[in-house]
Amino acid sequence: MGGAALLHMRAVLAQEMGGRRVLGRVWGGWWRGPGLCAAPKTADFGTEGRHHLQPRGPSKRSGPLEEQPFPGLLRSENLSREELVDVLRAAVVDQKGKPGELTLLSVLPELSQGLGLRGRQLQLVHASGKETSGLVLLSTCPQTASHLQKFFIHSRRSQRPTATYCAVTDGIPATSEGKIQAALKLEHTDGVDLVVPVKSPSRKDILEGVKRTLSHFRVVATGSGCALVQLQPLTAFPSQLQVHMVLELCPVLGDHTYSARVGTVLGQRFLLPAASTKTQRQVLDEALLRRLRLSPSQATRLPLHLHLHRLHLPGARPRDAPLELLAPLPPYFSRTLQCLGLGQQ
Repeated sequence: MGGAALLHMRAVLAQEMGGRRVLGRVWGGWWRGPGLCAAPKTADFGTEGRHHLQPRGPSKRSGPLEEQPFPGLLRSENLSREELVDVLRAAVVDQKGKPGELTLLSVLPELSQGLGLRGRQLQLVHASGKETSGLVLLSTCPQTASHLQKFFIHSRRSQRPTATYCAVTDGIPATSEGKIQAALKLEHTDGVDLVVPVKSPSRKDILEGVKRTLSHFRVVATGSGCALVQLQPLTAFPSQLQVHMVLELCPVLGDHTYSARVGTVLGQRFLLPAASTKTQRQVLDEALLRRLRLSPSQATRLPLHLHLHRLHLPGARPRDAPLELLAPLPPYFSRTLQCLGLGQQ
């Protein structure tokens, strides 16, 4: 798989640059060097990865938890274009063949130059949602990009998961594992595209863009009324995992788009009509805020706790073993797990 590169990054879209919305926050970076070792298990998320993502430079020690509610986040308003390129260049976690790398499209030329690609064009092969942290796959080789895209399409058709996410949810799913199925559509409301569930979609609905979606979930740990959940989407739709967890009455922590659809009366949760529920910042109860050591104002800036943790890829040649890559959790995610006591169980 010549010319492919993987990065893990925090992808919050915050500002406009060159006609495209640009990553507002990017965190950390791991570089796959010549000496590789097996990756340890992370929070009981199953099999060990084939590559250990090693930090490419000295790590900075975090201060006390109370002083850094969201460690590891960088704000775009404090970064120059050159600094953003430097952060992205440092975020490569795996490289095959000639250098290649991922970034926002608007800074790909600078990033390519910084990586010594000598005019080779980067192509986006796989990425998660814009507010999701984790792995992103790019390639400078059109054949490799096409091969990988066909692999992902075939895997979805055969319902074989290729991506594993971890999420912290506000609430605990009723069952320890299962599948979530829902027909979803995009609706343009108040200038924003929002995902809305559709009950019993007709053939006309399907032809007009409604899609049947499916995800698997498994609860890894619980504590403080929250859960650490492993999620594997078997279809691809915008915000699929966030909406699926809302349908389970357990919105993802930091979901400031869809969490308002879950209402509570006398401690009982229920779904509010998506069409008539306005988007608002996630509201957390006082007990949870105390466990997270956050003020109400800080909670309004809580990042989405949804992380593309593992990506399954085919080998470079037909007889090669499949490749698994792991992205370590962002520091703010690890801090939340510590505050909530969501370790291995």
